[in-house]
Amino acid sequence: MSARLAVAGDPVADPAAVVTGDRWRVTVLTPGLLRLEWSESGRFEDRASVFAVNRRLPVPEVEVRRHDGRLELTTECLHLDYDGQPFSPSGLLVTVVGPVDHPHTQQWRFGEPVDDLGGTARTLDDVDGAVPLGPGVVSRTGIAVLDDSTSFLLEDGRAVPRPEGSLDLYVFVRGHDYRAAVRDLYAVSGPIPMLPRWALGNWWSRYHPYSAQEYLDLLDTFDTEQVPLSVAVLDMDWHLVDVDPRFGTGWTGYTWNRKLFPDPPAFLAELHRRGLAVTLNVHPADGVRAFEDAYPDMARAMGIDPDTEQTVAFDPTDPRFMDAYFEVLHHPLEDEGVDFWWLDWQQGSFSRTAGVDPLWVLNLEHFNDSARRGRLPITFSRYAGPGSHRYPVGFSGDTHITWDSLAFQPYFTSTASNIGYGWWSHDIGGHWYGSRDDDLTVRWVQLGVFSPVMRLHSTLHPFIRKEPWTFPAQARDTIDAFLRLRHRLVPYLHTMNARAARDGAPLVEPMYWEDPQAPEAYAVPTQFRFGTELVVAPVTGPQQDVLGLGSTLAWLPEGEWTDLFTGAAYRGGRQVRLHRPLETLPVLLRAGGLLPLAGTADAAVGTGLPEHVEVVLAPGADGRFDLVEDDGSTEPRTAVTTITWDDEGGTLVVAGPSGDTDVLPARRSWSLLVLGCDAGARRDGEALPAEATGAGTRIELGVTTGDGLTVQVADLRQFGWDRTVEQVRAVLDRARIEYNTKRAAFELVQAAEGAAQAAAGLRGLELDREVEGAVLELLLARW
Repeated sequence: MSARLAVAGDPVADPAAVVTGDRWRVTVLTPGLLRLEWSESGRFEDRASVFAVNRRLPVPEVEVRRHDGRLELTTECLHLDYDGQPFSPSGLLVTVVGPVDHPHTQQWRFGEPVDDLGGTARTLDDVDGAVPLGPGVVSRTGIAVLDDSTSFLLEDGRAVPRPEGSLDLYVFVRGHDYRAAVRDLYAVSGPIPMLPRWALGNWWSRYHPYSAQEYLDLLDTFDTEQVPLSVAVLDMDWHLVDVDPRFGTGWTGYTWNRKLFPDPPAFLAELHRRGLAVTLNVHPADGVRAFEDAYPDMARAMGIDPDTEQTVAFDPTDPRFMDAYFEVLHHPLEDEGVDFWWLDWQQGSFSRTAGVDPLWVLNLEHFNDSARRGRLPITFSRYAGPGSHRYPVGFSGDTHITWDSLAFQPYFTSTASNIGYGWWSHDIGGHWYGSRDDDLTVRWVQLGVFSPVMRLHSTLHPFIRKEPWTFPAQARDTIDAFLRLRHRLVPYLHTMNARAARDGAPLVEPMYWEDPQAPEAYAVPTQFRFGTELVVAPVTGPQQDVLGLGSTLAWLPEGEWTDLFTGAAYRGGRQVRLHRPLETLPVLLRAGGLLPLAGTADAAVGTGLPEHVEVVLAPGADGRFDLVEDDGSTEPRTAVTTITWDDEGGTLVVAGPSGDTDVLPARRSWSLLVLGCDAGARRDGEALPAEATGAGTRIELGVTTGDGLTVQVADLRQFGWDRTVEQVRAVLDRARIEYNTKRAAFELVQAAEGAAQAAAGLRGLELDREVEGAVLELLLARW
């Protein structure tokens, strides 16, 4: 029996939620979630599976009618019609209750394929582009089905296979309330855990045989570059890899390479002193062999005479082995300073116990074991199947360095939320193959900054690198700026981290979650919501040759949306192609949006609670943001600072913090960046310092007191036509078209009395299509 295989929850449903026949059982878990079981033996399964760990949920209102051997069951979300016989298309029908705007019927018959919107996949290893996705729990038809018939069970701290001859289905029927369907998933499968705050910063990873001194020199260069890091990832060369051939390959290892790391505890201590958490890569499949320092103790723990040099086989289904695996192999390294483990691919999908996936066991046990020192638990491994959201962070594997791979990743990341999997970490910049393309790397880094986890990585190769200083000036400066921005985003990211754990709301959402009735929301697979305030439309293709800009087709929901980097405001409720130079990507803040950032743009910041916070505001509507900060413990002491914007009155209020306010810095200063506007502001009747920026106006608000601060923003003037004309000039200046054509186009815009006249005039010039599109985007942004 192992506490490491324990999962919180009660797998036995309330009897009042259960309707049973001789060989069938129906459990109404929520108004929109049914469990349907068929058992040839008439015995039903009440043990937890790796997916379903908590079936004792509040009993919903349900109407049950049994007649002539049939069962009819109705809740506020669904109707079940079942004939009491072995499940069949003619005998088992589930129907959505309530309107669902979809051309297909909102019914599901047993055995019919389920047209859900997809979930995620186990890995992107060796993939160039897209992979098929597993199931999710949201569907345009309003019904999705997860088949849990083959997942293994958890019983008394052991992984046990299921008996054969049964069906175990979970039918999600929430119509187009996609968020409710995912909350039902969390209700039965367990909540998303809170990540440590440091996991939200920049991770450095490279498959390279670093020495301790080389690694510290690397970190010194990052410091010189003013690029912050929060996690140091050591790939497999931390351990012995050149081993005697009689032992096989060197992929599996647990012994420090002392030639590279002569004093591991001192090295790890230095990484911690620099503010970095540390993870080591392990491939456990080859077991423990006689060359390992830990082999004698491991062999004795397994009843093997060390003198025989018999390999200790890797068997994650053997509790005795797993006890020794942690106590002998991993805990001593953790005592030296390792914070968590990167469980890399090698062990496959099969174990010595039929039906038990070793990846599931490793994820579950490593995650739970990582909490043993009173810290927030974390692991780093591949997706094992539905329910894997309980064990973040996900490692998506070794992708190819191509535009096709980049284009698939935002879709892959957002769609994973359809199965509740919210914390993917990708090899940002790609792992291997491909060819050098600096623009591709920059665009990938930009996506990484607006991804759940930001981890740079590359394979063992002399020419595949991600250090910013190895790139030409423009790419280098852009990569540096975005890596600094990632750390500035941590106050926002951590608030979303807390929201995910509290409310079951993943950081990244597909666009159709918020607007399920809008067909356009399904037509922008690379675009996504990033928390409550932002929409991101990454550029995932090369720059246009003539235009010299990258572009992406976006769909803007109703309302007004303001670009975080340019201050350009766009009218929503339409599709639009957005064009951006290499230095930026479309990141749009909703009207009334409030985005808290740490520090200032010109300096690197860590991931701790900041002494300076800048609030980015997109005027146009009222807004509120509750900034969540805590002490990082397993039972966090939390402070909440509420920031509100009254658009009509032009008033920003930073309320005095509530909760455990002693966790906050003793002194905190604030600034306000008003996007897309010239503005001034007063506090307590006195004018505040303000400066124009490329995106708006930055105002220094001063230091908060215990009562917070109130600022009156005056003279709020949206960027006008002159600003648009200058933006058009920049697009034309970059375009590779004939000079006189540029001048004619610019003079036409300059002389126009407004956007409509300028747009009409441009049509007559027959500009290059991409150039014309980029200019019209600017002219018609608010039209």
